[in-house]
Amino acid sequence: MDEFVQLWVYLSSTPLFGLTATLVTYALAQLAYERLGRAPWANPVLWSVVAIGVVLVVTRTGYPTYFAGAQFIHVLLGPAVVALAWPLWVRRAEVRRRGVALTLAALAGGAAAAGSAVAAARLLGMPLDIVRSLAPKSVTAPVAMGIAERIGGVPALAAVFAVLTGMVGALSAKYLFDALRIDSWSVRGFALGTASHGIGAARAIQVHEDAGAYAGIALGLQVLIASSLLPLVFRWLG
Repeated sequence: MDEFVQLWVYLSSTPLFGLTATLVTYALAQLAYERLGRAPWANPVLWSVVAIGVVLVVTRTGYPTYFAGAQFIHVLLGPAVVALAWPLWVRRAEVRRRGVALTLAALAGGAAAAGSAVAAARLLGMPLDIVRSLAPKSVTAPVAMGIAERIGGVPALAAVFAVLTGMVGALSAKYLFDALRIDSWSVRGFALGTASHGIGAARAIQVHEDAGAYAGIALGLQVLIASSLLPLVFRWLG
């Protein structure tokens, strides 16, 4: 017991804590996910976040201490996103043929995602800065933070809304698609990437190659569309 306490004290005071906690937690969550037949509700990202959050609260470990180690994994996010280009390259002829339709679908999906969030927030009487933070909720978190800052929102809130949106999409998409009888993997993937950005794309890749490829397209298109148009729309609205 004393040896365990000494090990914990050592790990919690060094960057090894964040790195070790992240790797071990995700490995266990992924194992459970596989054992449960890859059920959407068993998403390893969701349960890893919950488990690490509980550990940080119980042990009273500050987030900066945790992130000092977790940042070594965080750096890999960039290469992981770039790797999404490979499935697109394999399907480049198909994507080029559908280019106009995909762009129009992305515009419609992005407008629906941002417009519905803003409309709901305004109907509920939320403060303007929260309304503006909700607008980029379907764009990947780092970009959502930048957009929120430009349109008068709160970057930290925008990141939270983006992560929550991604998790809701990853957890509920299968049941929604089944209820709507949508069988096409490319349609499923594109819709998931449009509504739930990187987290949705990660889920799509786990399910099917075509779904993952089209989720990657949707993710990229939403980044371009939202970062270009949302600041213009909010500037026009005043």
